[in-house]
Amino acid sequence: MFISNAYAQSAGAGLDGGLMSFLPIILMFVVLYFLMIRPQMKRQKEQRSMMDALAKNDEVITSGGVLGKVTKVTDAYVTIEVAEDTEIVVQKVAITMLLPKGTIKAL
Repeated sequence: MFISNAYAQSAGAGLDGGLMSFLPIILMFVVLYFLMIRPQMKRQKEQRSMMDALAKNDEVITSGGVLGKVTKVTDAYVTIEVAEDTEIVVQKVAITMLLPKGTIKAL
Protein backbone atom coordinates (compact mmCIF):
# COMPACT_ATOMS: atom_id res chain seq x y z
CA MET A 1 0.00 0.00 0.00
CA PHE A 2 2.80 2.43 0.76
CA ILE A 3 4.91 1.48 -2.24
CA SER A 4 3.99 3.15 -5.53
CA ASN A 5 4.24 1.34 -8.81
CA ALA A 6 7.35 2.10 -10.91
CA TYR A 7 6.89 2.26 -14.64
CA ALA A 8 9.87 1.69 -16.96
CA GLN A 9 10.63 3.96 -19.87
CA SER A 10 11.12 2.48 -23.28
CA ALA A 11 14.78 2.11 -24.31
CA GLY A 12 14.35 3.96 -27.63
CA ALA A 13 13.10 7.21 -26.12
CA GLY A 14 16.53 8.16 -24.73
CA LEU A 15 18.27 7.73 -28.10
CA ASP A 16 15.74 9.80 -30.02
CA GLY A 17 15.97 12.64 -27.53
CA GLY A 18 19.79 12.66 -27.69
CA LEU A 19 19.88 12.66 -31.48
CA MET A 20 17.25 15.37 -31.70
CA SER A 21 19.26 17.61 -29.38
CA PHE A 22 22.32 17.40 -31.68
CA LEU A 23 20.32 17.94 -34.87
CA PRO A 24 20.47 21.79 -34.75
CA ILE A 25 24.25 21.71 -34.28
CA ILE A 26 24.69 19.29 -37.17
CA LEU A 27 22.42 21.42 -39.34
CA MET A 28 24.44 24.52 -38.43
CA PHE A 29 27.69 22.87 -39.59
CA VAL A 30 26.08 21.82 -42.89
CA VAL A 31 24.90 25.38 -43.54
CA LEU A 32 28.34 26.74 -42.54
CA TYR A 33 30.00 24.39 -45.03
CA PHE A 34 27.81 25.44 -47.96
CA LEU A 35 27.84 29.17 -47.18
CA MET A 36 31.47 29.72 -46.13
CA ILE A 37 33.87 26.81 -46.56
CA ARG A 38 32.88 25.55 -50.02
CA PRO A 39 32.98 29.00 -51.75
CA GLN A 40 36.35 29.75 -50.15
CA MET A 41 37.80 26.47 -51.44
CA LYS A 42 36.45 27.28 -54.91
CA ARG A 43 38.10 30.74 -54.82
CA GLN A 44 41.42 29.21 -53.75
CA LYS A 45 41.26 26.70 -56.60
CA GLU A 46 40.60 29.47 -59.14
CA GLN A 47 43.47 31.57 -57.72
CA ARG A 48 45.85 28.58 -57.90
CA SER A 49 44.89 27.81 -61.51
CA MET A 50 45.33 31.50 -62.45
CA MET A 51 48.84 31.51 -60.92
CA ASP A 52 49.76 28.32 -62.75
CA ALA A 53 48.56 29.81 -66.05
CA LEU A 54 50.63 33.02 -65.78
CA ALA A 55 52.73 33.57 -68.88
CA LYS A 56 54.89 36.25 -70.46
CA ASN A 57 52.97 39.35 -71.72
CA ASP A 58 50.01 38.76 -69.38
CA GLU A 59 48.69 41.94 -67.79
CA VAL A 60 48.16 41.65 -64.03
CA ILE A 61 47.29 43.54 -60.85
CA THR A 62 49.22 42.83 -57.64
CA SER A 63 47.81 42.87 -54.12
CA GLY A 64 49.41 46.30 -53.64
CA GLY A 65 47.51 47.70 -56.62
CA VAL A 66 50.43 47.78 -59.06
CA LEU A 67 49.47 47.19 -62.69
CA GLY A 68 51.99 45.76 -65.10
CA LYS A 69 52.91 43.33 -67.82
CA VAL A 70 54.58 40.02 -66.94
CA THR A 71 58.06 39.72 -68.46
CA LYS A 72 59.40 36.63 -66.64
CA VAL A 73 57.80 33.81 -64.63
CA THR A 74 59.66 31.46 -62.28
CA ASP A 75 58.36 28.95 -59.74
CA ALA A 76 57.84 31.44 -56.91
CA TYR A 77 58.44 34.89 -58.45
CA VAL A 78 57.13 37.00 -61.31
CA THR A 79 58.92 39.93 -62.94
CA ILE A 80 56.50 42.69 -63.90
CA GLU A 81 57.20 45.67 -66.16
CA VAL A 82 55.40 48.64 -64.58
CA ALA A 83 56.81 51.31 -66.91
CA GLU A 84 59.16 51.37 -69.85
CA ASP A 85 62.51 49.92 -68.68
CA THR A 86 61.19 49.60 -65.09
CA GLU A 87 60.67 46.10 -63.75
CA ILE A 88 59.79 44.80 -60.30
CA VAL A 89 59.94 41.29 -58.91
CA VAL A 90 56.98 40.07 -56.82
CA GLN A 91 55.93 36.75 -55.39
CA LYS A 92 53.37 34.81 -57.39
CA VAL A 93 50.93 34.90 -54.47
CA ALA A 94 50.90 38.71 -54.72
CA ILE A 95 49.17 38.53 -58.13
CA THR A 96 45.48 39.03 -57.48
CA MET A 97 43.95 39.49 -60.92
CA LEU A 98 44.72 38.69 -64.52
CA LEU A 99 43.55 41.50 -66.80
CA PRO A 100 42.30 41.10 -70.38
CA LYS A 101 44.92 41.69 -73.10
CA GLY A 102 45.29 45.33 -74.10
CA THR A 103 44.03 46.78 -70.82
CA ILE A 104 47.29 48.58 -70.09
CA LYS A 105 48.04 50.89 -73.01
CA ALA A 106 50.66 53.11 -71.34
CA LEU A 107 53.46 50.51 -71.42
